[in-house]
Amino acid sequence: MEKVLARGTEAIAEAAIRAGCRLYFGYPITPQSELTEYMARRMPEVGGVFLQGESEVAVVNMVYGAAIAGKRVMTSTSSPGFSLMQEGISYIAGAELPCVFVNVVRGGPGLGDIQPAQSDYFQATKGGGHGDYRLIVFSPESLQEAVELTMYAFDVADRYRNPVLLLTDGLLGQMMEPVSFPEFVDLDSLPDHSSWALSGTGMRREAHRVSSFDMDPVSLEKKNMLIQSKYKEVVKNEILYEEYQLDDAEIVIVAYGTMGRIVKSVVNQAREKGIKVGVFRPISLWPFPYVQLSKWSDQASFFFTVEMSTGQFVEDVKIAVEGKRPVEYYGRTAGIIPTPNEIFAKLMELI
Repeated sequence: MEKVLARGTEAIAEAAIRAGCRLYFGYPITPQSELTEYMARRMPEVGGVFLQGESEVAVVNMVYGAAIAGKRVMTSTSSPGFSLMQEGISYIAGAELPCVFVNVVRGGPGLGDIQPAQSDYFQATKGGGHGDYRLIVFSPESLQEAVELTMYAFDVADRYRNPVLLLTDGLLGQMMEPVSFPEFVDLDSLPDHSSWALSGTGMRREAHRVSSFDMDPVSLEKKNMLIQSKYKEVVKNEILYEEYQLDDAEIVIVAYGTMGRIVKSVVNQAREKGIKVGVFRPISLWPFPYVQLSKWSDQASFFFTVEMSTGQFVEDVKIAVEGKRPVEYYGRTAGIIPTPNEIFAKLMELI
């Protein structure tokens, strides 16, 4: 396929359009504002609707309403904006509605800065909002993978009637790389949502009710258990990961997103010195590939987690390893990106 040079946020936006997204609601926030700007231009060109809300709180409820109508809908934001969306996301998950969110993470906590970070990991993978629910979370390492995961995210959202999050960071959001875009999906081939979506009283054959509100604890618990059974199917079917140079690895570096890409340079540097190192990169952060990572504990002397946060991701790695091997950590925060040389120096120190 032909490749074009694209900016990260704009590549994700174009992929969403090609996946059949025709409704986008957003509010500008650095470093993802280019995605919103791109949608403002492109949506009218493809017969879609773009609307800038007055706040992220308004935006997430616009997404809620569009998802109830059974349409492919997306929004994007960055860390503080994503925090404002959490109540609405919980409502959407409770109502079992498909939609896609993009969080281009920046440094925090609070207003923080506009530099790349991975410090929204807990928020993305452990709930974020209230109640028993899960986001399905994918994290790409490159723009090509971001395009492919964006397309896939809409399919997964439809399959499980659940919100899906593409978790990126300011580095991937602002970089430019050659990208091959898939063809536009045929809108007539998209899943039929007529069995549950609201289409207006004049068009409905029978009444539907889409809500996360239930005053009866018995029926609410029953609904929650059905949602949990759905999540078991997600865990069974949607785990994604990459293994790099692991066949003979005595040390396993574990990293995700852009850090998963950067640490491959560290592996190459180490192997030039005869040190057997490999990378395990989770692509689905929830469901997390616990079993797939755990199997390397029989071979590795230790695991080395690298992240742009103060150790949020390392907790899931420790759960996977189950104490069988040491799990070391190296991270930078506040928008500072660990360089291959400093990661390699830390690795030598650990060895």
